Amino acid sequence: MPLVLLLLMLFGALCSPGQAMSREEKQRLKNQVVEMFDHAYQNYMDHAYPADELMPLTCRGRVRGLEPSRGDIDDALGKFSLTLIDTLDTLVLLNKTTEFEDAVRRVLSDVRLDNDIVVSVFETNIRVLGGLLGGHSMAVMLKEGGQHMQWYQDELLHMAKDLGLRLLPAFNTSSGLPYPRVNLKHGVRGPETRTGTETDTCTACAGTIILEFAALSRFTGDPVFEAHARRALDFLWEKRQRNSNLVGTTINIHSGEWVRRDSGVGAGIDSYYEYLLKAYVLLGDDLFLERFNIHYASIMKYISQPPLLLDVHIHKPLLPARTWMDSLLAFFPGLQVLKGDIRPAIETHEMLYQVTKKHNFLPEAFTTDFRVHWAQHPLRPEFAESTYFLYKATGDPYYLEAGRTIMDNLNRFARVPCGFAAMKDVRTGSHEDRMDSFFLAEMFKYLFLLFAELDDIPFDVEDYVFTTEAHLLPLSLSMAPHSSPKVMKSDEELDDSNFDWTCPNTHLLFPDPAFPRILREPIRSAVDKSCPRPAPYREPGMGRPPLRAQDFMANNPEHLELLRRMGVSLIHLKDGRVQLVQHATQAVSAVAAEDGVRFMQEMMELSSQQQKEQLPPRAIQIVSHPFFGRVVLTAGPAQFGTDLSKSSTGVSGLPYSGCSEIVNAEYIQGHIALLQRGQCMFAEKARHIQKAGAIGGIVVDDNEGSSSDTAPLFQMAGDGRSTDDITLPLLFLFHKEGNILLEALKEYREVEVLLSDKARDRGVTLSLMVPLCSSPLEKLGAITEMCHLLFPPSKSLSHSSLFCLWSS
Repeated sequence: MPLVLLLLMLFGALCSPGQAMSREEKQRLKNQVVEMFDHAYQNYMDHAYPADELMPLTCRGRVRGLEPSRGDIDDALGKFSLTLIDTLDTLVLLNKTTEFEDAVRRVLSDVRLDNDIVVSVFETNIRVLGGLLGGHSMAVMLKEGGQHMQWYQDELLHMAKDLGLRLLPAFNTSSGLPYPRVNLKHGVRGPETRTGTETDTCTACAGTIILEFAALSRFTGDPVFEAHARRALDFLWEKRQRNSNLVGTTINIHSGEWVRRDSGVGAGIDSYYEYLLKAYVLLGDDLFLERFNIHYASIMKYISQPPLLLDVHIHKPLLPARTWMDSLLAFFPGLQVLKGDIRPAIETHEMLYQVTKKHNFLPEAFTTDFRVHWAQHPLRPEFAESTYFLYKATGDPYYLEAGRTIMDNLNRFARVPCGFAAMKDVRTGSHEDRMDSFFLAEMFKYLFLLFAELDDIPFDVEDYVFTTEAHLLPLSLSMAPHSSPKVMKSDEELDDSNFDWTCPNTHLLFPDPAFPRILREPIRSAVDKSCPRPAPYREPGMGRPPLRAQDFMANNPEHLELLRRMGVSLIHLKDGRVQLVQHATQAVSAVAAEDGVRFMQEMMELSSQQQKEQLPPRAIQIVSHPFFGRVVLTAGPAQFGTDLSKSSTGVSGLPYSGCSEIVNAEYIQGHIALLQRGQCMFAEKARHIQKAGAIGGIVVDDNEGSSSDTAPLFQMAGDGRSTDDITLPLLFLFHKEGNILLEALKEYREVEVLLSDKARDRGVTLSLMVPLCSSPLEKLGAITEMCHLLFPPSKSLSHSSLFCLWSS
């Protein structure tokens, strides 16, 4: 028997699902969660506070306006120490009472909520208002315990009310749906405050308010907040599609018209459903449960195709809207546990777990056959959330192993010296300089609760409901006085007789301990191979299934006839390509027109996928102290030189433009050359450093501010003639990623890197990794000045180092 096979069998025996985990092992994993939290939190406090977020690759805080804009992502940042506020109740849960008390004092003394800055109403509500309310709940609980927070006089609650009043102007619309953004200082006053001009908002953005606003009303006795949140939910319910009972993804806040009519349980809608059910749990109002149950029945009828959850059109719910899923839907199995529908929760979670094991993390989006659609992973906690709730419901130790997998992957692939870095590309293991506040607010809560025993937790979590940001709101709020009575219009009378009103008894659900495993087995094999796409709905008598994009051949007469019937025209372009255009009115029937729409969507996705495959990302991994392989940068490949996907080794180098023959070749020999873009062709640079004896090269973009976050992957082309003579690997870094590398060089001088197709395991000894030189970031001077700065005459160059080749 081969040794590798034997090792795999032994590993399987050690980790077989269903095997009980010892209390000692759970304790070890719980302690490891706390250590990981400390690493993330302390680095935020040391390197970022009072900024909103930590940039873990460059070890500094992200301050809005000082860093290049990331678009809508930055709307969460309001210069209000976001990460600290979002983390308050996590500190208490993890038994860090002293740190919590210190953090509350910092928030009270340092945080301002009247900044002249435009923020997302949704993000500010769930992260900041929720964080303040969760912190207040914990402070009250500790104060009542008599040992801590005796000085506390509801200061966090006063801040929460101040913030709530700053968010209220966003609700000043005819529909009651909030504007998506508000200025913290000036409210919503049109263009002069950069607000009030939007027309659209996402369903989740408008429907994920009720928990925080109702809690604020009941804590303070002011009903205005809960009233506005209820009005927004009432409007969304009124605008549901009455035949399918589904809601779209984007709605016009003035007219109530659906702007995007696709419906699912992922991005854009997810927490709307979550808040309907949890509002019933927190507030005890049957209306919310009735609405949730109606929606849930439609979700299970149209969207749920176990183990898949696929978007559909709200007006034609039997018609799929896309062939991929996004990672935010990973919360849904946890919500199904709360609902009491355990079987589909197990099935979908297992699919997500297998995708996680296939790619190390859940890609931001993945196809129905589990390939990467969007390769990012911003350390989202939703899969950990569902893992915890399924373990709580079933007691199956399989979910403890799933939690261990999450922790191992975070430590192996995302941990860096200054925290944890989001994954830029799960295929290569490259990083983004990003650690969102929800990582501390949610991920460590759910992992800690997964492995903790009851006596490890300082309070009874059953007395609280988790918001979508995992903030803790006490169930006692249901008894608080309020003036928002349940109102149901006559046309809203709902027949809820088919729905259970009690929580499930897990002992009856799982009389056989093997039952969950029986559900998981076929899904595991499906992901290992491929999951067949569900057959599209066909009207009776419509014949065989429609033409699929992956089967289409432009020279097949039968395919061309099928295109004509679907209203799709094929145009031959002069450069040999073909262009497809669809006119639904030219289709032979409505069903054929729908087939044409689906065909065009599939063709666009197929084209996008092919483009991605033509530009495979590469990785530059910093492996020396103190990085040890934990910082990985997304790099573009070259159309010439070594194909790193076929190589198991890496390479290294020094700066100069590389556009002329290198006179100090003895310094470059055996190293990676660091080059600046510009002045000549990439292939010419490669030839010059190869002639000097370099074993690789890194080209850094000279376009200041360029980044792989916003620009498409760049592939360096040849120079129009044969490049077979170029045998070394050459990779391209945008300016932002290049600066991360240069900052490391500036601080540590000798920095070892590995060029490869994807990041290597941090625990494996790496070969052919050579230190990079440092460079002055203020001004890239002439080569003589550079090398005198980097390598004084007395410095020995006998060791391997990166030779920097910057232009003057």
